[in-house]
Amino acid sequence: MHDAALHSSLAAGGPHHLLHRLVGRWEGRVRTWFEPDALADDSPIRGECRAVLGARFVQHEYETCLKGAPLHGVALHGFDLQARRFVTSWVDEFHMGTGVMLLEGRPDPEVGSGFEVAGSYADPTGGPRWGWRIGLELEGDDRLAITHWNVTPGGIAARAIEIRYVRVPG
Repeated sequence: MHDAALHSSLAAGGPHHLLHRLVGRWEGRVRTWFEPDALADDSPIRGECRAVLGARFVQHEYETCLKGAPLHGVALHGFDLQARRFVTSWVDEFHMGTGVMLLEGRPDPEVGSGFEVAGSYADPTGGPRWGWRIGLELEGDDRLAITHWNVTPGGIAARAIEIRYVRVPG
């Protein structure tokens, strides 16, 4: 990868510029659904986004609880300049266990105030793989919405996780 391409991507309106806008400390609420329209949990969440590897990626590390049990997770977000798509790897103590979910966006996305990536995971009962989507949307400079959707093998998506963050000053 050429430094000139990364430098251009870090300029205002570029995909790495969008990622860099996530950097900071965040607090808010996380809501979780296991069944459509049946809220299972609503808890406080704290997160921090840090630029890593010379601003090539942003690491989002968070801590919350789910039904009173502590929950930690990490997502690494990037933009693959060669493939022209957003990419994410995600791990947490509840949803992913010991697995790593790899997700990627559509090629040549319009870079505005957010992006969406998609991946899949194995059905623990041995059935077909299920899909998973994660969307990030900056609402100005100080609000961030992160939404996860669970997608059936038949393609029906249902909201699974919704994080609503506010940037912590400092």
